[in-house]
This record gives sequence, structure tokens and C-alpha cells, in this order.
Amino acid sequence: MHSIVGSMPRPLQESDLIFAPAASSFKTALGELKRSHLSITNRLQSIKQDAEFVLEVSEAYDLPLVANERCGSWYIPPDRKAGSAYFKSTDGHFGEWSFSLRRLNLQVLDVLGEYGGCIIVDSTRRGKSMPDALSKTIPIWIAVLNRLLFPQKSGYHGLHTPPDVVSLSEHAQIEARIPGFVESLRGLYLDLEQLRSTLMRPMLPVWITPGCAHDLSSIARQPDHSLVVLVTASNCTSGGSQNVSNYVQGAADDGESWALGLGPSTFWANNALLLNAPESALPSLIERIVAGSSKVSSVRLPTLIKPSNNIWIANNASAEQVYAEFDIIICCSVTADTVLKTALESSYIHLACSNGKNGSRQLRTELPELRVLASKILQSSRILVTCETGKDLAVGVALAILCTLYSSDGRLRLDSTDEAPDFVSKTLIKHRLSWIMVSIPDAAPSRATLQSVNAYLMG
Repeated sequence: MHSIVGSMPRPLQESDLIFAPAASSFKTALGELKRSHLSITNRLQSIKQDAEFVLEVSEAYDLPLVANERCGSWYIPPDRKAGSAYFKSTDGHFGEWSFSLRRLNLQVLDVLGEYGGCIIVDSTRRGKSMPDALSKTIPIWIAVLNRLLFPQKSGYHGLHTPPDVVSLSEHAQIEARIPGFVESLRGLYLDLEQLRSTLMRPMLPVWITPGCAHDLSSIARQPDHSLVVLVTASNCTSGGSQNVSNYVQGAADDGESWALGLGPSTFWANNALLLNAPESALPSLIERIVAGSSKVSSVRLPTLIKPSNNIWIANNASAEQVYAEFDIIICCSVTADTVLKTALESSYIHLACSNGKNGSRQLRTELPELRVLASKILQSSRILVTCETGKDLAVGVALAILCTLYSSDGRLRLDSTDEAPDFVSKTLIKHRLSWIMVSIPDAAPSRATLQSVNAYLMG
């Protein structure tokens, strides 16, 4: 008698039900269907549709529009955009809730103070009704600033989150972290009186999404607070409804992967042409539009880093135009600029760095070149630091200079009568970085850039 030894029968697989060639064709068809749904045409049409909703909200509230970058600007015509914010969804991810000391977003306070409120626009892809930046990151920011700037107005100290998105448990866990975030921000020693006078009144958030019924005509603003309207531009769709519709939720998200170099400004400048073009013609049309816009160099003019009175940050494109106004120029680029090198001679310091992550890593070996500055700078010297964008490597270089050659009040330390150099610590680095982020709100030093600066300063 034979015994039968074996495992339990395996579950049926797709290949058991469909012959192999048919299964392959079925998967191919599904892939093509998804790709056709996510076509550039469908994305641009969806962005235009969502932008109309955003403008409707703006008109109902009579408040200016602020884009939460990177994708928020796609939903706002440039002539209606009052500013940009940089709130990361990752700072609102479950268990990772944070208040960013790198992205202070204090430029939003200027808009709030001037208009008594603002509308911050963002979107999210399929599967969520609201991005974490709107449901948690910005509410954290509001609660922290309300507590720090208006300590006597305890009625605005609580955390506000949308109850249909954030559970009571998650809300409580986030709120428990708020006091620690307040103390971290206090440690940057910002000018609280100036911020308070800019904002004038505490903030209160409300949320608007296309999928909710809103009587926008009944809205009335209150004089005792600044209203922060958090608008999710895209309508939440399910997988089933999305497959039978040309609408793409969060169509502007991750533009690098689908837009072929097209950006929000070039989209809005050419939207009629783009929206009426057949899908097959879009790649070549976008290529021509992008090529035409890139011929005009984007000049980012120098911005003074306060409280210093002599160090500026700009991009490389502006350096040749303004170099005569500066005594020392420090340039991060692949190759040295011959015009600047000839004009400034030893007062031109070239740090050989490429763009992107490689450049951030190269910065680590280039930063020691800054040691020659001590012998070149005078109290009257005007210093310009540049990189390709004026937002990343130049920020790292300026940060290293501010940490080593500047006192806590923004003065150059050049002789024995000046304040003794501070011990370089993480706290000091954060403090000096806050000077840059307040002066240049859209500065975006990468983590790799900041790691290179930390390695140079702290060994």
C-alpha cells in the first residue's frame, strides 16, 4: 500500500484560468489602458478642471492663492498666485509628525497679515481624499506658531485637524508633540515681535475638497483670526471610477515623470495650445515650448542674508550681471567662469561641484577652500555666493561661512576685539540656517548638502 505525501493544493492562479498567451495579452491590455488613462492630455485637462474649482474657492472667500510646492502651482494661473509654501507631506506621515526647522514657511505670514487670510492649494493622487501636508503638516505649523506668537490667546493653541481624515488617536498623538516643536522653534531665536506684528492675529485652518458639499456663498471671515483655507484641488476617485473616466486625480503630482520638462508657468502660458493639441502631437509641441522657454536664462538676483549686512545668495546666471557690485564671489559650478575669474582674480573662489546629489557630495571636499576667506574679507566686503539654482549648494556654502565667520548678531568676526567664535554645534548650525530660510523662503538645501556642511564644520 502506497502512502501519499504532499502539501495542500495551491490556490488557483491567473495562469490556471487563462492560457499563457492570453494572460500576457490581458496584462498588456491593462497596462496600455492605464497608460492611456494617464496620458498627458488627460493630465492637462484634469489640471485645468481642478484649477477652475480652486478659482471658485478663491472668489468665494475673496482670499489670495498660495501654492504648496511642488505641484500646487499647476492649479493656479500665475497672475492669481500670491506666493509659494513648502510644506512636506512626509512631515505629516503617521508616526513621523514633525515641524520642519529647515522649511519655516514664514513668507506665508506676510500674505496672511496683508489679506487677513489665504488659501493654500495642494493635491494628492488616487487613494486619498487629502494630502498629509494639508491634513497634518500645516495644522502642526499653525498650532506651533499660534502658541509661540500669541501665548495669551490660549483659545487658538489647540491642534485642528479634519476629523474625517485624522482619527482621534492620531490627533492626540500629534498634539502631544506640539510643546516640543514649540521649544525647538523657540531655540532658533527668531524675532518673535516682528513675526507677531506681521501676522497680527492667530491662525485658524479650514479644509475644502471638491468631493464635499460647500455653500461657499455663506462663508464669512472673522476679525479675530487669520483664516487659512486648505484646498485639495483634486477630486477623490476610486479605482473603478477612474478607469472609465478621463479624469486623473492629482494629475500634477510627480511632474518630472510625465511632463517632459513642461512646468506650471509654461503650461499656463500655452494652455490653450496644449489643451487643443492631439495626444500624438504633444511630445513634440512640449519639446518646442520647453526649448523656447529655456533660451531665456532664469536670473535669480542676489538676496541679502539677514541679520548680516554683507553676504548674498544668487544663482550662477546672475553672477556675470552683478559681479561689479561685489568684492568676493564664491561660485559652485562644474567649471570656473572665465569672465568672473578675469575680473575678480583671487577674489573669485570656484568650488568645483556638479548639479544634484553628486554636487552635494563633491561639496564636502570643496568646502575647505573657504579657509582662504579669513585673509580676504574686510568688514566692508560684499560677498556673493552662487550655484546653478541659488537654492541648494550656495545655501550650504553660505551656511558654512555664517557658522565660522559670523557672530550671533550677524557681524563678521575679524579681529580679537570681536566676539569669540562659537563652538560649532548642531544647534548653532540650525540657528544660522534659519537666517537663510527666513531670508530666502524657497531655498531648498538637500539633505546631502547639509550633511556635507555638517561634516566640514564638525569633522
